[in-house]
Amino acid sequence: MQLDTREFRAEAKFQRVSPQKARLVLDLIKGRGVEEALNTVAFTKKAVAPLVEKVLRSALQNANYLSQEQGLDVDVDNLYVKNAIANEGPRMKRIRPAPMGRAYRYQRRLAHIVISVAERKQDGLVQTVDAEASAAAKPAKKKAPVKKAAAKKTATKKPAAKKSPAKKAAKK
Repeated sequence: MQLDTREFRAEAKFQRVSPQKARLVLDLIKGRGVEEALNTVAFTKKAVAPLVEKVLRSALQNANYLSQEQGLDVDVDNLYVKNAIANEGPRMKRIRPAPMGRAYRYQRRLAHIVISVAERKQDGLVQTVDAEASAAAKPAKKKAPVKKAAAKKTATKKPAAKKSPAKKAAKK
């Protein structure tokens, strides 16, 4: 029997932050548990972090509310950030005065921030096995000795050794 996991989401549209800057914070929390994600966002020193935290808390409240309304059994402690994206919204075209009567055009970017949380799948068939029992069940294979091919070395000339004083005296 395959149970379909529910996904709960929250959106913040038309936010005055560029999507690129919002993605920096959203990438930090993707795939993390909700508790850990909230802690991460709380200590992130980006201007968009409080906004991301607000959207994440909203998604968490949506999960809590919908689980009560629909009679679902959702463990809030078991939720994780399944998806966190920042889509581009409409751009505001602006003009900045420039020298000699000219004008520079620039664009103020807006972002739509979407965060969805879901419950982690739990397998009820988790088995714990002792290390000794698993070692006894699987006999250890002996590794065959690996033969290394001997590399041919080129003969190097040895410098002529100095004769010791005892040999010099024996020659005379």
